[in-house]
Amino acid sequence: MEEPEILIVDDNPEIREVAMVLLQGEGFTVDEAGDGKEALDKIEHGAYDLILLDVMMPGLNGYQTCMEIRKKSNVPILFLSARTQVEDKIMGFSSGGDDYLPKPFSYQELISRVKALVRRYHVYQGSGRRTQEEKMCSGALEVYPEAGTVWKNGKEISLTDTEFSILCTLMKHRKQIFSVEHLYEAVWEETYYYGAANIVMVHIRNLRSKIEDDPGKPRILRTIWGRGYRCD
Repeated sequence: MEEPEILIVDDNPEIREVAMVLLQGEGFTVDEAGDGKEALDKIEHGAYDLILLDVMMPGLNGYQTCMEIRKKSNVPILFLSARTQVEDKIMGFSSGGDDYLPKPFSYQELISRVKALVRRYHVYQGSGRRTQEEKMCSGALEVYPEAGTVWKNGKEISLTDTEFSILCTLMKHRKQIFSVEHLYEAVWEETYYYGAANIVMVHIRNLRSKIEDDPGKPRILRTIWGRGYRCD
């Protein structure tokens, strides 16, 4: 298997250099871009397993860059930012990011987040087609865990790997209520912390907007107030 390749997008060359040294030391192949426009050009001509994306950059900021990336790719995106307010994190997830790591970050925390995102991406990325494998269904929604694809009414739905992981987790345990803490730890594979509830909430909202097209019909993903989420 080829070494996973990571793109670091940050206008600060020192941060790019530090992150590059750390990641290369863990066996990753690393590329870099100094701003959002350069990142989009590189993504157009190359395939990456993860993008580390700064928020405050000249020209296209990180959120805008993330939204442009999502128009053409579901590669996992980890925001690295000195902006640490809850509102900033929600903005990052709403724009299509998978995770958010505040600066300054520790070596252990960066490597842990990177490995978890890359591993999940490799597990859930699909072939782009349906196969004869076992599938999970909810109404017109079909989920193929091994192929990493989701279809509804004969059309494939594009999900990020985090959204796909949430959907698979809930559909594999139909009718079971997952607390926010339980769901976070199952999907992100790390200990729940204060503020993670907002992360889960935003990803659930993004997922619903893609798989539930009629608010008047029963939801596929249900919120059980005060208890968590379940899939019917």
